[in-house]
Amino acid sequence: MKRILIVEDEEGIMQFLKQGLEEEGYLVTSAYDGEQGLSAFKENKFDLILLDWMLPKMTGVELCKLIRNLQAKLPIIFLTAKDTVEETVEGLKNGANDYIKKPFSFDELVERIKVQLRDVSDSEVLELGPILINLQKHTVTVDQQEVSLTHKEFDLLCYLVKNKGVVCTRTQIIQDVWNIHFEYDTGVIDVFMNAIRKKLNLKVDQDYIKTIRGVGYIAKD
Repeated sequence: MKRILIVEDEEGIMQFLKQGLEEEGYLVTSAYDGEQGLSAFKENKFDLILLDWMLPKMTGVELCKLIRNLQAKLPIIFLTAKDTVEETVEGLKNGANDYIKKPFSFDELVERIKVQLRDVSDSEVLELGPILINLQKHTVTVDQQEVSLTHKEFDLLCYLVKNKGVVCTRTQIIQDVWNIHFEYDTGVIDVFMNAIRKKLNLKVDQDYIKTIRGVGYIAKD
């Protein structure tokens, strides 16, 4: 059974999530502020964390950064009322894998949890020119030099490389990488693409990920 830590200060939301997830077969631990969340994380082994953005004693973003420094691969999903591109980017850049906006559908949350807990093949390595992506180790190298990407940058790069040679529209990306299936400002994708390109630091003639103006992106060798 998968273990989930919920860090949420609203009693009603906590009880709703705990009961629902336990009925789905998950083992759930509750924490009502940032300090409790950090203590629970240090004392137990979890498969995923649901983390409220606004918490007493320590914000969700601060807690996320601390957890990410201690455990690089643990999936973290933010529960938040914030929905601007800037705030979304802030949460994802600080280590979150995904976020869901309050009020949310419980069924949608369960699907997002399943996506984050999905197993990855131990031997799967993706290639794009000099770029190698090891899915098990969660690493990216360019010409054998390791590149440090955030979790969402890594997910976005993997998505484009897995669909190499196919134009990926912004709508497809926001649905498949962010798991958002409603009207949403897809400008957040461009912010992450700019960060990925800067970190990959490819030569001018190494245009492996191309922008299709007004449509999306395509990865090509």
